[in-house]
Amino acid sequence: MKEPIETFKALSDETRLRIMRLLVVSGKALCCCELTDSLEEPQYNISRHLKILKHAGLIDEQKEGRWVYSYAVPPANQFLKYLCEAVKSLDEEQLARDEQNLQARLQVRVNGKCTLGILKAHLIGVKEASNE
Repeated sequence: MKEPIETFKALSDETRLRIMRLLVVSGKALCCCELTDSLEEPQYNISRHLKILKHAGLIDEQKEGRWVYSYAVPPANQFLKYLCEAVKSLDEEQLARDEQNLQARLQVRVNGKCTLGILKAHLIGVKEASNE
């Protein structure tokens, strides 16, 4: 019973649910900066949420040079398969915007990889500015 509880806890946050939906819908490994730009959330928030999703076993990551790409783990059982389908089927205006933002952000990849970092100026240095 521990797995479903940890899974639901991990998905109980709106930002984590939005991240998970983008990873499931896109079927791609996405870097933190692509998620930051797509969800218009500060990078440190995205990183924190990615750690929680990884700890719950919903996502994993692969490092390529200085970039770390996160991806949805293929469902290991029926519960996770149905859960991924449920996440994909969510139909909210915000989620549609997230998906549009991601599609635009993926257009700047070079050879299928992120090479530019965070592109939206208002998201760069958000943590540093808030600490002053």
